[in-house]
Amino acid sequence: MPDITVTGGPIERSDEILTPEALEFLAELHTRFARRRAELLQARQARRAEVSKTGRLDFLEETREVREGDWQVAPAPADLRDRRVEITGPTERKMAINALNSGARVWLADLEDANTPHWVNVVGGQVTLRDAIRRSISFTSPEGKEYALKDPGAIPVILPRPRGWHLDEEHLHLDEEPLVGALVDFGLYFFHNAHELIERGSGPYFYLPKMESHLEARLWNDVFTFSQERLGIPHGTIRATVLIETIPAAFEMEEILYELRDHAAGLNAGRWDYLFSIIKYFRDSGPSFTLPDRNAVTMNAPMMKAYSDLLVKTCHRRGAFAIGGMAAFIPSKKDPEVNERAFAKVREDKTREANAGFDGSWVAHPGMVELCTEVFSGVLGERSNQLDVQRHDVSVSADDLLDAASTPGERTEEGLRGNVSVGIAYLQSWLQGNGAVGIHNLMEDAATAEISRSQIWQWLYSGASLSSGETVTRELVDRVVEEEYAALRGSVGEEAFAEGAWEAARRLFVECAIDPDFPDFLTLPAYAEVLRREQA
Repeated sequence: MPDITVTGGPIERSDEILTPEALEFLAELHTRFARRRAELLQARQARRAEVSKTGRLDFLEETREVREGDWQVAPAPADLRDRRVEITGPTERKMAINALNSGARVWLADLEDANTPHWVNVVGGQVTLRDAIRRSISFTSPEGKEYALKDPGAIPVILPRPRGWHLDEEHLHLDEEPLVGALVDFGLYFFHNAHELIERGSGPYFYLPKMESHLEARLWNDVFTFSQERLGIPHGTIRATVLIETIPAAFEMEEILYELRDHAAGLNAGRWDYLFSIIKYFRDSGPSFTLPDRNAVTMNAPMMKAYSDLLVKTCHRRGAFAIGGMAAFIPSKKDPEVNERAFAKVREDKTREANAGFDGSWVAHPGMVELCTEVFSGVLGERSNQLDVQRHDVSVSADDLLDAASTPGERTEEGLRGNVSVGIAYLQSWLQGNGAVGIHNLMEDAATAEISRSQIWQWLYSGASLSSGETVTRELVDRVVEEEYAALRGSVGEEAFAEGAWEAARRLFVECAIDPDFPDFLTLPAYAEVLRREQA
């Protein structure tokens, strides 16, 4: 088999990760599965083209037997049965230690939306995970502050989230072709840590993002089956929780669990990417799909409640865990009134999830773990989960999932300005290598920028009107961009502005928000910009 070419620069301790044996494993994964992945990406394009013509998605007739069949996913391993609170965050070393010390039951170690695919993060994240699993992780800040595990015997169960199928890893090539980013993230983690995890009484568990069909789940299942056999690990040791964060996947929840049934642990309601996907899929389907301000779209909106309830019903019918959405709030050290209002909203949201039957939920900051734990423990009682809660009351149709027109709320100039300001600010940090960004007391990841730019695109090309009566035009968007960009420049100061990637962030965000040829993912041209900067 040809050797993999490493084009990325030297990274501290990369010799522990990019070993000849590990690279050989990556080459095997790529050789076996890259072509199918490419075909599935083409299938996405064909499906979206059909939706553009029909303005419609529906449950698949060809998989009706799966939906109507009597089957269950494999029982969960012991250490993955209590998931009442999960903390998410990137594999940056300090944030990883804080997550491991948070008291959460699970740490979603994010190699995807809260991370950036800078080479130092790709390799450094694997080093962090390797050390975390072996309880040897520590960190000393430039100011001399030391970080270490408080109780090495009581850390959360670790679930890495590899990149989605659409991303390549341009620092690793096989026969001049970039490796599949998802297979790189999965393969390096699995190769170096699977046996160690099993010896410690756990296992190689994962979150899987941005799938759009059960055929993509089948591909992951085949990757798992091959990898376990290749490393001499029993079939079914790997467990995966799938994020239902695309609108086509919402129509295939049963089928996705079925394809992964030997390896499935549950489904997650990834609300922000789900909204992005709705806009992306139905961006040219007329006024009925033109949503209000993104912050106005709550989980109580009819289409969001239908999606959420169907997820719980599907999971518990099949013996899988239903994991709720993100509490992105970052507690303020200076403003107790902000905290009081935000904590009340988070409590309300987590109570809604627990009462709906979810088995657990996400937080983005250690300061929210206690609240989430309290809410879910109050509903769970002596139970570890709510698999016994069957939502027989739920009956969701295709029309229910597509009922964007019933979403309450308005389109406002304030919402337009927020999309521009937050989108550019986030993308600037992303280009600098930071994918988890605190903005206005919220921990934002790539989903924020995606929904922000896609909403601007939809409003612009549908000729949407704002609550003021003003139509969203190119002239309006250009003016708002100029004003919000100037405000950002003033808020960060000239020195910090000069050191940042602000102009590139503005250019990329605006292009993705107004270009008639809608980019499927903002991170694709952003990654190209990262590579260009590396080579400059």
